[in-house]
Amino acid sequence: MDDKKRREKLVEENLRLVNHLCKRFSGRGIEYDDLYQAGSLGLVKAATAFNEELGFRFSTYAVPVILGEIKRLFRDGGSVKVSRSIKELSLKIAKEKVILENKLGVEPTVSQIAQSLGTDTQNVVEALDAARPTVSLTALSDDGDKQTDIPVVSEENEIENRIMLDEAIAKLSYDEQTIVKLRFFKQFTQNETARKLNVSQVSISRQEKKILLKLRKIINSVA
Repeated sequence: MDDKKRREKLVEENLRLVNHLCKRFSGRGIEYDDLYQAGSLGLVKAATAFNEELGFRFSTYAVPVILGEIKRLFRDGGSVKVSRSIKELSLKIAKEKVILENKLGVEPTVSQIAQSLGTDTQNVVEALDAARPTVSLTALSDDGDKQTDIPVVSEENEIENRIMLDEAIAKLSYDEQTIVKLRFFKQFTQNETARKLNVSQVSISRQEKKILLKLRKIINSVA
């Protein structure tokens, strides 16, 4: 898989993560759509810079990048800065999307639009986010005089647990993170981990118990 497809796949698979993080900041004076736009920009930046060879999950790297863009939005006074070039590109995308849809018979993908316009997939994603209209999360009921929530299939509990674990791991020392990566991400045994780090198996066992206790305390402190 080339870099563009890998980046696009990471973005598409983690939009729910952006949604969940944005909900943390709801009710603080900035509209959800603006939060989501900033968070999506952070997701694109994370997908572009992510190095899977480090051994950590993408969400571990993406969460602080997404939060950084959302917090930047608050520092900037709640306004999302959209450059003229992005605005112009969003207009081109809208026209090209219609052309490609008529040509292909189906809605074109981000990659197809980018290729047709001779630009990068990341630029298309940013332009689409910038042009995203406000979407209501409620709908009229059958009698037409009151609103009801639109049911949404969500994996928030799973995502929240994953975020809490990733944030807790980020608070460990470098050596502790290395042990966690080898033991629980790369599935090394204690003996394999000990040989990798040039220590005894007993040492790994003791450190592992301390690390798990430390993670539990960190998670409980924020739960």
